[in-house]
Amino acid sequence: MVEERTTDGKRIAQLLSSELDGREDSGLDALAVVNPDPDAEGTAAGELAYEVARGEDDETFAEVYVHDDRARIEFREGVETAASAAEDVGLRVRPKAVEPPRTIVFAEDGAEVKRATDVVVAALQAVEDTG
Repeated sequence: MVEERTTDGKRIAQLLSSELDGREDSGLDALAVVNPDPDAEGTAAGELAYEVARGEDDETFAEVYVHDDRARIEFREGVETAASAAEDVGLRVRPKAVEPPRTIVFAEDGAEVKRATDVVVAALQAVEDTG
């Protein structure tokens, strides 16, 4: 049996977008994929592919960037929960030292998209619980 991994950053971001936009369970219906850049191909530094918005005002909840070999989700809300949830499911995570602080979660394989979606759900629930 041949194992094929999806490690193209653009494809990983597309899979994540489909999960976030297509699922209506776990509160994901409160989110929308907005401002997509269909020309985002991915770079070593990362190129903004789309934003994930929530609420009636379409507040930016997170941004998704495409790299050559991965996608990164940059959480603007629920940052502490996102960090904890990402560690719990075994995704690479790091803080971003900006004001206000952000959390960056990496999806380095198409198989990690489901776990990345679980992180989005956890962060969203934390924001809604405090909210």
